[in-house]
Amino acid sequence: MISTQILQNTVMGLKNITKCDISVIEREGKVVASTEEDMIGRQIEDLESFIASPAEGQSLAGYNYFKVFDNNISEYVVAAKGEDVESYRVGQLAAFNIQTLLIAYKERYDKDNFIKNLLLDNLLLVDIYSRAKKMHIENNVRRIVYLIEPRDTVTDNENSLPEIVREIFPKRNKDFVTAVDESSIILVKELTTNEPDEALTCAQSIYELLKEAASGSCYVAMGTVVNDLKFVSSSYKEAKMALEVGKIFESEKSIINYNKLGIGRLIYQLPMTLCKMFVEEVLQGITVDQFDEETLITVNKFFENNLNVSETSRQIYIHRNTLVYRLDKLQKMTGLDLRNFDDAIVFKITLMVCQYMGYKDKDEYMF
Repeated sequence: MISTQILQNTVMGLKNITKCDISVIEREGKVVASTEEDMIGRQIEDLESFIASPAEGQSLAGYNYFKVFDNNISEYVVAAKGEDVESYRVGQLAAFNIQTLLIAYKERYDKDNFIKNLLLDNLLLVDIYSRAKKMHIENNVRRIVYLIEPRDTVTDNENSLPEIVREIFPKRNKDFVTAVDESSIILVKELTTNEPDEALTCAQSIYELLKEAASGSCYVAMGTVVNDLKFVSSSYKEAKMALEVGKIFESEKSIINYNKLGIGRLIYQLPMTLCKMFVEEVLQGITVDQFDEETLITVNKFFENNLNVSETSRQIYIHRNTLVYRLDKLQKMTGLDLRNFDDAIVFKITLMVCQYMGYKDKDEYMF
């Protein structure tokens, strides 16, 4: 079905050209779009016999009526006000326009359905290639999947995010916009060059355009580039993992690249039982929430500066000896000297594992 807004815009545009009032009626008899405001929502009872008849057009009660078909079934009825030759022509023109819109929407739905099933691995290999050929979708081209999700801040335009993305990428045969859940939008994008940074550049463009158009920030997670339709689902799974891992370990980032997840991707795939065993082994009964915020800030800044005591103390505006005192205090609690590279790695991984566990079980491990 065509959206009522599209139908309304169509009949208003036709009226501006023809100066004739036009209405679009569903097959149940309800007026869904009209240039006459008092007609919208009205139930037209006299159309039942016309819809059931084999006639494609009819003049009745001051209007010319024309059927709009979908698979030989009347999907809509177009009414042009007047019973003269001019209104008859306007009615035919309007019916033709609605018919064209219906075909275009149906074609988009078929492609959207194909892409959804492709992403979810619901198609046999032979079906992928045969259906793609029928819909004129090329197989051996470079594609990447982007997963787009609004951040926690809800904006007035959030519900129109799919349409905003479609407006940015209008080439239906090359780029596909769809959704498999209520929270995120999927863009299957064809890459046109072999530049190594093309996928990242495109992600940055998507983010900037959406930030401006939707008046709010969003996540743009990207999978890897694939060269065959059958691997598009893999790129989608990678983008999905990138979004989840990014929310846990790099929530401040807006563009999340699957290839740049680092150790976070490894931790994300660990079973919870193994994570708990590791944390208990390292911390020996201590929990992360026993470390004060000042200590954790100091440690994270120490890691950011590659274990450089002088640079870290300068950046957080404390004396070098104060930083050494904090590191010594942490060593007494955990047995780990963060000035030692191996101990620093163990503690960094421990923090990330706890962060992952906190994401999975916020009540017990949140910090």
